[in-house]
Amino acid sequence: MSMWIDSDRVGLWIRQLATESEILTIDVKPGWKKGTKITFPDKGNEQPQQLPADLVFVIDEKPHDIYTREGNDLIIHQTIPLVDALTGTTVNLKTLDGRDLVIKLTDVVSPGYELVVAKEGMPVVKEHGKRGNLRIKFDVSFPSRLTSEQRVSIRRVLGGSHT
Repeated sequence: MSMWIDSDRVGLWIRQLATESEILTIDVKPGWKKGTKITFPDKGNEQPQQLPADLVFVIDEKPHDIYTREGNDLIIHQTIPLVDALTGTTVNLKTLDGRDLVIKLTDVVSPGYELVVAKEGMPVVKEHGKRGNLRIKFDVSFPSRLTSEQRVSIRRVLGGSHT
């Protein structure tokens, strides 16, 4: 990321403030967290009889439409229909780096179930090759109504009472 800055400088010969323009480049590293500070020493404004100030940028995170971040983990909420929660399904996700991730669900998924996919989260800064986890939090959508035949079939299959 490059940024154009203007800073006030004290002229050495005339002791007067002059504006100096410069382009600074920040090499944003994958995995940097909100609050990470990047300091450019002596690039801030200058006043007579004072040293130039440091210019400090603080990283903020842009919200993502699908994923949220918790530390180095990425979290996604996935809603699946009740039939898939009971019988299994395949979840297809697009990772932040553009890869297609295919996850086969074979467990029965209850509301609030969380599946952890190791090493598919954010890169861990200063630990080359290490990544956080992808945490998929499931919501189960239930049908809004059932026919009497469907109710009988479900009771027969699941072994519920006949009330």
